[in-house]
Amino acid sequence: MFRATLKSLLSRKLRLTLSAFAVVLGVMFVAGSIVMTSSLSKSYDSLFTEINSSIDVQVNAKPNLEVESADSASATIPESVVKEIEAAPGVAKVTPSVFVDGARVIGKDGKVAPSFAPRYGSNWGGEDGLIELREGRGPTAPNEVAVDASIAKALGFELGDTVGILTLQPKKEFTLVGIFGYSGDRDTLGGSQIVAFTLPVARDLMLGEQGTWTDVQLVAEDGVSQEELKTTIEGVVGSDYIVRTRDEINDANSADIEEALSFVNYIFLGFAGVALFVGIFLILNTFSMLVAQRTRELALFRAMGAARGQVIRSVMFEALVIGVLASVLGLLAGIGVGAALGAVFGNFGGANIDLKLTVPITAIIASFIVGTGVTLVAALFPAIRASRIPPIAAMRDAATPDKPLTKITSIGGAIFAVGAAIMAWGLFSSADNALWGLLGGVLLVFIGVALLTPIISRPIVSLLGRIFAWSVPGQLGRRNSARNPRRTAITAAALMVSIALVTGVSTIVASASKSISSAVGETLNAELIISGQQTSAQPPTFDVATLDKIEQTDGVEAVAGFYLGPAQINNENSYLAAMSDPAATAQLIGLKAKSGEIDRVGANQIIVDEETAKDENLQVGDEVPVQQVRGDAQNYEIVGIYEQNDAVGGFMTGESAAKNFQIAQPSQAFVKVEDGASVKDVEAEVKTLLADSPEVNVQDQSAFIDQITGQFDTILTFVQILLALAILIAILGIVNTLALSVIERTRELGLLRAIGLRRSQTTRMITVESIVISVFGALLGIVVGVGLGAAIVQALKNEGLTHFALPWGQMGTYLILSVLVGVIAALLPALRAARLNVLAAISYE
Repeated sequence: MFRATLKSLLSRKLRLTLSAFAVVLGVMFVAGSIVMTSSLSKSYDSLFTEINSSIDVQVNAKPNLEVESADSASATIPESVVKEIEAAPGVAKVTPSVFVDGARVIGKDGKVAPSFAPRYGSNWGGEDGLIELREGRGPTAPNEVAVDASIAKALGFELGDTVGILTLQPKKEFTLVGIFGYSGDRDTLGGSQIVAFTLPVARDLMLGEQGTWTDVQLVAEDGVSQEELKTTIEGVVGSDYIVRTRDEINDANSADIEEALSFVNYIFLGFAGVALFVGIFLILNTFSMLVAQRTRELALFRAMGAARGQVIRSVMFEALVIGVLASVLGLLAGIGVGAALGAVFGNFGGANIDLKLTVPITAIIASFIVGTGVTLVAALFPAIRASRIPPIAAMRDAATPDKPLTKITSIGGAIFAVGAAIMAWGLFSSADNALWGLLGGVLLVFIGVALLTPIISRPIVSLLGRIFAWSVPGQLGRRNSARNPRRTAITAAALMVSIALVTGVSTIVASASKSISSAVGETLNAELIISGQQTSAQPPTFDVATLDKIEQTDGVEAVAGFYLGPAQINNENSYLAAMSDPAATAQLIGLKAKSGEIDRVGANQIIVDEETAKDENLQVGDEVPVQQVRGDAQNYEIVGIYEQNDAVGGFMTGESAAKNFQIAQPSQAFVKVEDGASVKDVEAEVKTLLADSPEVNVQDQSAFIDQITGQFDTILTFVQILLALAILIAILGIVNTLALSVIERTRELGLLRAIGLRRSQTTRMITVESIVISVFGALLGIVVGVGLGAAIVQALKNEGLTHFALPWGQMGTYLILSVLVGVIAALLPALRAARLNVLAAISYE
C-alpha cells in the first residue's frame, strides 16, 4: 500500500504542486514576518548596546504624564541636582545633556523634512567614541548649528548654508557650521535626526528654561558595578528621578522596539492566516477531485483487501508529503522575504540599520506546524470520503454521483447563524475579548457562506452563464460550470474570501469618508481650515502671532485657533484642547450648549461634551484635576457641557492652558470669511502669513476633506496589496480545478472534438467556465463584504461613522478584474484541452 501511494503521488506531481504552492505562500508570510521582526529586534538591540556602551548609569526626571504621546524630556533635572550627582561616591564621570524630540529642520524648498522617527534637538557636547565630525566644527555662537549627516544629505545642506528650524518657538534661522556622523560610518542612529545647538540655545528652544538638563549619564569608578552606582545615586536624587543601569536602559529600549514591531508582525500574520485559509479551499478541492478520479483505483485496493484505515492513511500520507515539502520551501522563501523586508524597514527613512539576519526556532516550528497542519486538515475530509468507497465501485465507470445538498446547506446555515451572532457580540460588546469574538465570528461567517455556496451557485451560475449562451462553446461552458455545484462552490469560495475582505474594508473606508465629509459640511461654519498632517510624535504647529494677523486680514470675520496636547484629566489619560477664542469656536465649529456656558471659558475653567460628561458622571460646577505635560496638577471647574459634535469632542479650555503643552503653539485654526469677500483672496493672504510655518497649510473645506480621507486611501491600498497574495492563491485554485476537470473530462472532450468542436471553440468553452466561476466568486465576495462592512459601520455609529456608503467604483473594479482573473486562470487548462489528441482522448479511461 505504501509503494502504491508513492507511485500515485509521483504520477500527479504537477497537480499537487499547485496545491503545495498555496501552502508555500502562506508559510512564507508566517516565517517572513517572524524572521523580519526577530532580525530587526536583534539589530536594534545591537545598536542600543553600542550607543550606551560608554555609560554605566543614567538619570532622568520622572515625567508628569505616563503616556506615549508625552515627551518625557519635558521633565528636567536642575543644575543643583547634577552637582550633587557629581559629588556622589563611585562616580568617575558625569555628562549631563539636553536631548529633546521636536527640532524640525526646514528644507531648501521651504517644507519640513518628513520623518516618522524622532527629530531631536540637543546641545553640542563635542566628539566622543560615538559622534564623529565629518565636516566643519561644533556650534559656538547662538546663531550656529550642526546637523547629522542624514539631514545634510536628505536636504542638500552644505557648510555655510542658512538653516531654518522649528522648535518650541517659531522658525529660527541658523548658520550651518558642522556636519557630524557616527562610528561605523553611519549617518544616523536608527533613522533619528539630530540638530546640535549651543547649550543656552538648546535649553531655550527645546526646554523653554535655563539651568536644567534632560538626562545625566554617569561612568562608574573602577571597581564599582552598575548596580552599586545605581543604588548610590538613588540615595542622592530621591524618588523624583528615574535611575537606570546600562543594562536596564538597553532592556527598556528593546521592549519598546519589540512592542512597535509586534504591530507589524500581527498585520503580516493576519494576512498569512487569510492566505492559508484560502489555501485550504484549494487543497480541499484538489484532494476531493483526485479522490473522485481515483474511485476505481481506490475501490480495487479495497477489493484486494485494503482496510478503510489504510485508504485514509494513503491519502493523508500524500498530504503529509505535500505539507512537509511546502513547509520547507515556505520557510526558505520566508527567510528570504524576512531578510528583504528587514532591510527595507531597517533603511526606512534613512535609518541605515545594520541588519543582523536571525532565524529563530519559533519561525521553523511555526512553519512546519502551520504548513503541514493546514494541509492535513484540508485533506482529512477527502481522505475519509475515499475510505468509504465500496469495493464494488471497481466494477463501475464512475462512483461519484451528485449528492443532495440538504445536509451541507443545513450545516452551513447553522454555522453562518452562529458566526453572525458571535460577530455581533464582538462588535457591540465592551468586553476585553470582544476583538477575538469579532475575528472568530467573521471566520465562522466565511465558513458558513462557503458551505452555503453550493446551493447558491446553481441559480446564480446558470444566470451568469446565460451571458455567454449565444454560442455553442458558451452554452457548454455554462453547463460545465453548473455541472458540479460543490466543486464550483469551493473554487469560487477561495476568491470570495479575498474579495469579501477587501470589499469590507472598502465599505468602511467609503463610509468613513462620507461621514467626515458630512460632519465637515454640516458642522463647520468656516470656509478655510489651517492644519497639517502629523507624521511624528509632535503635532504640526504654527506661530501663535499668526492668529492675530489672520484676524486683522481684510475679509476675515472670525478666527478660532486650537492648541492640542496630552493630559491626565479626572485621573484618566486623555487630550486637552485649548481655544484661542471660545466664542469664535462655538460659532465656527457649531458648538451648542447642553448646560452652562461654552462661549466664555477662562483660566482654570473647562467644558466637555455630553457623552464624556455622562460616562464620567460630571456636571456643571464640578471640579476635575488636570495634569499637563508641564507644570503642576490644577483643578479645573466645569463651566459648560456641549452637545455631541462631529468635528470636536472631549475636554476644552481657554488659551492660558497652552503654556503647559509640549509646544505652546496652535496646531489648527478655522477661518470665517466675511459675506461678499473672496475666499480665494483671503486664502492667498493667509498662505502668505503662514510662510514661516511650513508644517501647516490653509485650504478650503473640500481640500481639507481630501487631506483627511487621503489617509484612508493609503490604508486601502495597503490592504489591497497584501490581499493580492490571497487572490493569487484563488487564481491557482481555479487553474487547478479546471486542469483536473480537463483530465476528468478527457474522453468527453475527445468526443466533442470528434463531432466538430474546433480548437478555438474548446478554448472558449473552458474560458467561459473559468469566467463564470470567477465572477460568481467575486459577486459572492462583494455581497458578503458589503454585509460585513455594514455591520462594522453600524457598530461604530457612535464613534463617528454616522453615514453608510457603498464603494461603487471599487466594487465595479473588482467585478471587471474577476473577468480578467477568469481569463488568466483558463489559459493553461484551455490550451491543454485544445491540444488533446482526439483518438487518444476517446479511448481514455
